[in-house]
Amino acid sequence: MLNPEVLNSADVERAAAVFHRDGFVCVENPMSEEQFALNKHGAQRLMQEQEDEYGIDKMNRGYARHSFGGQMNNWEWCVLIDLPTILPILDAIWQNDDYTCWGAGGDYSLPGAKIQHLHSDGNKDYFNDPWARVTYRDPPAANIVVNFTIVDFTVENGAIRFIPGTQRSHAPIPSLEEEPEWMRTNHLCAPANTAIIRDIRCWHGGTPNNSDHKRPMTSVAYHAPWHRASDDKCLPRAHYDRLSPRGQRLCRYIVAD
Repeated sequence: MLNPEVLNSADVERAAAVFHRDGFVCVENPMSEEQFALNKHGAQRLMQEQEDEYGIDKMNRGYARHSFGGQMNNWEWCVLIDLPTILPILDAIWQNDDYTCWGAGGDYSLPGAKIQHLHSDGNKDYFNDPWARVTYRDPPAANIVVNFTIVDFTVENGAIRFIPGTQRSHAPIPSLEEEPEWMRTNHLCAPANTAIIRDIRCWHGGTPNNSDHKRPMTSVAYHAPWHRASDDKCLPRAHYDRLSPRGQRLCRYIVAD
């Protein structure tokens, strides 16, 4: 099991260093009590709606495992965009504050969910280097997703697992059958209202939910200042108008006309 150092949001430089080393970093209490209650309520509502619509057998990540999908149309997710506990860490990671937000969502597992294979997100090679010297694995993080634990993440309820330091690895990701036991059990256990700031290339995967409750995780996503791959106008104007000036700048490419 992983034993991640969960940092205080004020420890900005340390958080950036851990992110660059491991491909992810955990930060305690990123949301206020009010924000956490709002985000948790939204997650609970969406989980029930999606379970009612799809059923436990036809979820989009396999049996009892589902992605929330894009949720910028719901204000409960918009509160994640401009958290003052998170943005200074992103500023330090990218050494720049001109990055942009491109969406929000997350995923969850229900009781009975099985282990998910290790994978890496954002695998499209946008460089297409004709000399084959540079791939999407080589530069610093082009995309960062910040996940938020809505319940305590435990071994029993299917905490996500991570393989530290793999964000720039060119090694093939092992299949579920090939994984060594330490990878299968490298659970990231953390209290509710923990932020996991992650380079989306870092290898990760879901684990079995052997508990009797749902394990939700919400998220918000950002492009590096030098990278933009989405112009999806997914943020309603009414929500954009409620954001802080910084939040509006972050969302300038995705606000609906």
